[in-house]
Amino acid sequence: MNPKNLIHLLLPVLLLAAVPAFSQVTLNGSIQSDVLIPQDDEEIGTEHSKDKVLTNTYLDLNLGSKYVDAGARFEFLKYPLPGYEPDFKGWGVPHFYVKGHYKKVELTVGDYYEQFGSGFVLRTYEERSLGIDNALRGAHLSYKPVDGVTLKALTGKQRRYWHHNDALVSGVDLEIGLEQFIKSLESHDTHVTIGGSWVNKHEKADDDAIFVDATHKLKMPEYVNAWDARINLIHKGFGILAEYAQKTQDPSFDNGYHYGKGNVAMLSTSYSKKGLSVLLQAKRSQGMSFRSDRSMAGTSSFINHLPAFTHEHTYALPASYPYATQLDGEWAFQAEAAYSFKKNTPLGGKYGTKLIFNFSHVRALDKGDIKNAAVPDRLMGSDGYKTSFFKMGETYYQDINVMMEKRFTRDFSLIFMYMNQRYNMTIVEGHGGMIKSNILVADGKYKFSPKLALRCELQYQFCEGDEGDWAFGLAELSLAPHWMFTVSDQWNCGETKLHYYQALVTYSLKSHRIQVGYGRTDDGYNCSGGVCRWVPASKGFTLSYNYTF
Repeated sequence: MNPKNLIHLLLPVLLLAAVPAFSQVTLNGSIQSDVLIPQDDEEIGTEHSKDKVLTNTYLDLNLGSKYVDAGARFEFLKYPLPGYEPDFKGWGVPHFYVKGHYKKVELTVGDYYEQFGSGFVLRTYEERSLGIDNALRGAHLSYKPVDGVTLKALTGKQRRYWHHNDALVSGVDLEIGLEQFIKSLESHDTHVTIGGSWVNKHEKADDDAIFVDATHKLKMPEYVNAWDARINLIHKGFGILAEYAQKTQDPSFDNGYHYGKGNVAMLSTSYSKKGLSVLLQAKRSQGMSFRSDRSMAGTSSFINHLPAFTHEHTYALPASYPYATQLDGEWAFQAEAAYSFKKNTPLGGKYGTKLIFNFSHVRALDKGDIKNAAVPDRLMGSDGYKTSFFKMGETYYQDINVMMEKRFTRDFSLIFMYMNQRYNMTIVEGHGGMIKSNILVADGKYKFSPKLALRCELQYQFCEGDEGDWAFGLAELSLAPHWMFTVSDQWNCGETKLHYYQALVTYSLKSHRIQVGYGRTDDGYNCSGGVCRWVPASKGFTLSYNYTF
């Protein structure tokens, strides 16, 4: 059944059922509004805007009761902030749902988000900073027949900004906690979870016909299937997760319209005890781009998600060259360790010292005579490229960083970080070669009183390539519990000599937070989880308001 017809059939039924259920109703929601009054600045290359005020504004409302929940989101994006795709612009109520839940069954009709396993075959989510909202509109069923067993089934069409793609996405997921059935596991403090998923995309073969030449076009598969199997074991402080997923033939814009199958394998191990934690991860992916529209590009219409396995930095200069997962394929490795030296020891001092080490390394798959930088047109219509499992090609990204967190006195604490980075700009952005940089960060905080604190950042990036060296400084004065004043400057010491300054005032009162500011921002990529959006340079007054209730 068409998901739209299913919604029209079940929505009135659930709303009628909700009338008695809402006798004890709760209301919660949020408001988020980010505003920019843009100004032209030829020196930094801002894009001229014909609109005087730009804003991304969201209002979420949710009703909850014993048996039925309902909600909707209003979005005003008619004059969006810079850098979003053209189809992002619009306004209305693109998200709504009704959810019924009774004992061990939960049924959602409308728009919903879901993730199977690590997301290799299905992950729908919202990330407003990237302009991503790939919710499915249809029906979602969750059932827990016995303790330790969860079964999910879903079907729907995927949102792409103010429309929904034509392809129908359906799937099932089963997860079993074995300790519920094997009591000896629980008695030995061992938890084992196994899971499996299947996702199907039905996209009409004649949609967006791709022609090889003037008289021949590719025959597209109407059905694309993807499956995932995983096992997660936790024993005391030790954990291991192994997961494998595969996808059938799926010619698309992302892979140059070849017929090679996709796959991804991941192994993640962790260990933790008081004062120590270790994480080791490896992932190999090949041809696992999975969209609900085969001809789509950009950040939209992804059914699945491939995490980057690189550290997401929050400091300005370490985050200036973020890595985007390469959809064609890659080997990715990550290691992270944290150790806390105890108080009143030579290295711990009076208040203790914490060290954090992180290593990320991403390589291309070895494709033989096929260039790693791109999939050439000659692969169109073929079975794709062949590669052995363990062979690797050029380096895409590498990050080695060490961070120390230490409190020197009751009132003064310091964070120091050193980072060495290699960033293949040609692969990620299409130009620029290999960028090599060394970055130093010092972040200090001094408390003058319980309500008055000053935090300062100093950062410097020694950079080979692109625009050369950068320096960054920030001062942040906090007057608890309401006020915060921030000034910063990011200065290019290399080619351009440009300053990107910011001044911000933030006021918080209970669940309200308002921030006003003025300044410049440099162009660059904004990334989250290996998904990136290009943001152009901008200048002007900013206003941000957040409220939750």
